[in-house]
Amino acid sequence: MDPMDPDQPAPTVLDRVSTQRGELVLRRVGAHFEVISNGMFLMDTRDGRSERLLVSAPAAAHPAPERIMLGGIGVGFSLLEAVSLATPQHIAVVEIEQRIVDWHATHLRPLTGDALADPRVQVVVDDVRDHLAANPGSYDVICLDVDNGPDWTVTDDNASLYGPAGLEVTVAALTPGGVLAVWSASRSPAFEDLLRRRLDVQVLEVERVTGRGAPDVVYVGTS
Repeated sequence: MDPMDPDQPAPTVLDRVSTQRGELVLRRVGAHFEVISNGMFLMDTRDGRSERLLVSAPAAAHPAPERIMLGGIGVGFSLLEAVSLATPQHIAVVEIEQRIVDWHATHLRPLTGDALADPRVQVVVDDVRDHLAANPGSYDVICLDVDNGPDWTVTDDNASLYGPAGLEVTVAALTPGGVLAVWSASRSPAFEDLLRRRLDVQVLEVERVTGRGAPDVVYVGTS
């Protein structure tokens, strides 16, 4: 998205809701959808390559991932990638905002279709941090996309997910040999250093479709 592009059509608000974490807005700009949280641009439907990579890369790094967790449903690209895989028997989609889940039955249904109806998919409306803490040793692959990155969180509370204690909880939720993937809108040197102390890390970059700005980043860490 380029908000300074004069040729970009004016956004149309499709839904607006107040949550415990503030205002959440879904809007359409031309053929695309955008999610805005407390006035902060969070995600859109313009590309999706890095969101798909968030799933495909850690799945490829695991010999046979049967249990996958997606932290955040977003606009659905990661979910579409997960249900396209043959090996998963269980795909947990953990999303804190029920309204975002609901959008996939209405406004976003043309994008995600019947993905949520896949019998392997379980939607859990919960804070990702709480779900991870309650499910040690549960997932072969964990994919986190709940913020714009470790350095640009949607809420201040989310920062704890990327600190030492939060990372330990997340890694503890992996099965032996499990793989963690974390999406970020840009590289985060401090988080990357922390991750390398705990896991064998790959840093994957995806250039933006506009060719401007820092590339999206997917951190893939193998335990």
